[in-house]
Amino acid sequence: MTHHAPIARRLLLAAAAGALGLAALPAAAQAWPEKPIKLIVPFPPGGPTDTASRLVGQKLAERLKQPVVVENRAGASGTIAAQFVAKSAPDGYTLMMLATPTLLAPHLYKSAGYDTAKDFSPVATVYDLPIVMVVNPTVLPDVKTLPDLIAKAKAEGGKLNYTSSGPGSFGHLTTEMLKDLGGFDMQHIAYKGGTPAVTDLLGGQVPVMYADLVAALPHIQAGKLRAIAVGSPQRIAQLPEVKTVAEQGFKGFDAVSWGGLLAPAGTPQPVIDRVSREVKAILAEPDIQKRLIQAGAIAEYQAPAQMANRMRTDFDKWGKVIRDKQVAVN
Repeated sequence: MTHHAPIARRLLLAAAAGALGLAALPAAAQAWPEKPIKLIVPFPPGGPTDTASRLVGQKLAERLKQPVVVENRAGASGTIAAQFVAKSAPDGYTLMMLATPTLLAPHLYKSAGYDTAKDFSPVATVYDLPIVMVVNPTVLPDVKTLPDLIAKAKAEGGKLNYTSSGPGSFGHLTTEMLKDLGGFDMQHIAYKGGTPAVTDLLGGQVPVMYADLVAALPHIQAGKLRAIAVGSPQRIAQLPEVKTVAEQGFKGFDAVSWGGLLAPAGTPQPVIDRVSREVKAILAEPDIQKRLIQAGAIAEYQAPAQMANRMRTDFDKWGKVIRDKQVAVN
């Protein structure tokens, strides 16, 4: 029987090696992260996307026991950052904070250079960014609600001006959609960025704006601007007394700018699931929720599948507005 021993031993060794090989597969995913993770932000420092990225990045670093390096790659509505991330290795060491402008950019820029559906793996939504319809109360003293604004716009025969942070910006697209739904007209005066738009709004040059909450809130609180409607389906914590668009005659109206983490397509699922779990836990922390509210955002976690669905829905919904209105970016 001894001549069978080497065969038996070889079989045992092969089985053991096979078991080791199998064990090594999950171990590779378990070993992640073994080095710092890059979190790419498609906008300059200081805005809500950047603030949310830094808050979440810091907490993620604590939980993953590896540094999370936030890197701003601003420009062209986030397309520069998105192109970079789309081409990065799908190894879990490069993440991006997607925001609505970057999601919609392929509709606006022929040379966006990425496909939002194919080039990325959704990880988790992080925040909602409420937008609010504001008016200059000195120029439009009688406009206190959305129906007031619509009546004023109709009375002016479409000559009333409104502004946004730029052509194809979320405030621009939302107002265009609202004009169609409400059967009224206003002229869009485009600025490059929210700050110059708000400056001229305060100066009375353009009396109406659909603004990011973060840009408008201090001026609303100071009484220099009047908030007349919010685009989200529910009222918001920062302005609890301001009615939603839906409450003011537009049932089901839902226009929310948002942000969430993406990884390059092909990033291992266990890595995506791990980051998603950690983000869920981070966004449940009262301190993080409070700090996001201070930045003009609202913590909003959705799992990868829900985020993928949200990306698809918004891409199609706002893409239709861009095509119907022939919105062009200079």
